[in-house]
Amino acid sequence: MTASPSLTAKRRPEFLIALGLAAGPVVALGFTRFAYALLLPAMREKLHWSYAAAGGMNTSNALGYIIGAATAAWWSRRLGARKAFVWGIVISALALFASGTTDNFAGLTVLRFVGGLSTAVTFVVGSALASRVHSGGQQARSAALVGMYMAGVGIGVVLSGVVVPAALTAWGVSGWQAGWLLMGVLAALAIGPAAWAARQVPEQAAGGAAHNGRVSLKPLTPTFVWYVLFGAGYVSYMTFVIALLHSQGMKVWGTATFFIVLGVASAAATLLVWGRVIGRLRGGVAPALVSAVVLIGVLPVLLWHGMGAAIASAIIFGSAFMAGPTAVTVLARRMLPAHAWTSGIALLTVAFSVGQAVGPLVSGMMSDSSGGIAKGLWLSVILLAVSAVVALIQRERSAGHQHRETPVATGAPTVTRH
Repeated sequence: MTASPSLTAKRRPEFLIALGLAAGPVVALGFTRFAYALLLPAMREKLHWSYAAAGGMNTSNALGYIIGAATAAWWSRRLGARKAFVWGIVISALALFASGTTDNFAGLTVLRFVGGLSTAVTFVVGSALASRVHSGGQQARSAALVGMYMAGVGIGVVLSGVVVPAALTAWGVSGWQAGWLLMGVLAALAIGPAAWAARQVPEQAAGGAAHNGRVSLKPLTPTFVWYVLFGAGYVSYMTFVIALLHSQGMKVWGTATFFIVLGVASAAATLLVWGRVIGRLRGGVAPALVSAVVLIGVLPVLLWHGMGAAIASAIIFGSAFMAGPTAVTVLARRMLPAHAWTSGIALLTVAFSVGQAVGPLVSGMMSDSSGGIAKGLWLSVILLAVSAVVALIQRERSAGHQHRETPVATGAPTVTRH
């Protein structure tokens, strides 16, 4: 049975809108957040950093991310969701470009902080926009569109996996600055499609129109705890895995191949698999499954050396790490009323950011000890294992059963919802 022309016409814009919105995570996470791992070995060598200093740089980024996530709903109300989303990308692009113009540690730390803040606003507001692209009641379709948005992270990882190694090949360890500059240019090119897509989201849905109600987040407590642990576990790996492979003797294009495979696996699995899987799972089963797969993905590079182990790790880890934000966004959409999606996703992202701030710093300090980088990465395994157990505590109930205790601030009068 074929789809009617009107249904096909409706689905095509939803697909294109989600794809355009995906330009946000391309810049916000693919470039601003994760490409640092590719640049880290060259920056450490050229700038004489310790692993703790390198981890501290990412902690600065994560602190900015915390503030950005905490204020994302405010920016969305203040500027409107569309402008907040687009301006977040603009500022991220400027921070990327500026990172290639200085080798001053303090200056780079500030730029990582600014990039983290703008990244969080882009990602949180964009997640809310993506969750509203489909206004119907088809949970599986909404989850698939959110998955399409999240696939932008993998696309960004692939692009940075080509651009950064090319810069390092051309200019050696000094090419780290060119890497930042090139990503700044690509980020600027992403602004156009992102702005177009944001304009296509209906004003009321995108902006979160005023709505009477404050909503309890208490039922999502296990997911908050899970997100802290998951954030700390996965980002420690993403920060230091390239340095680990480099220490094992892998050359620039070897690590580039690893990064590209990871990005392709992320984009493909997020787009084709996780949206559908998460749309069918209930409660904390999806987050627990994500943690388990990501944990398995960390193990190959810790247990074995060589390209085979690296590729296996890239495929398994890459296929699942961005399914975490997808699972959280879908769960928030199910358990919170529409007017609270941006605030709920923002507060969940704050929890995620706390984990991302602490994880690299602790992992970096452990990596500076006698055990080396591998010792620091075993922290990821432990945190991911605990997070999987915690996630299973989560139970799901619909937005219609929300009450007013522990409210999400929506800027509207408080009412009890039954």
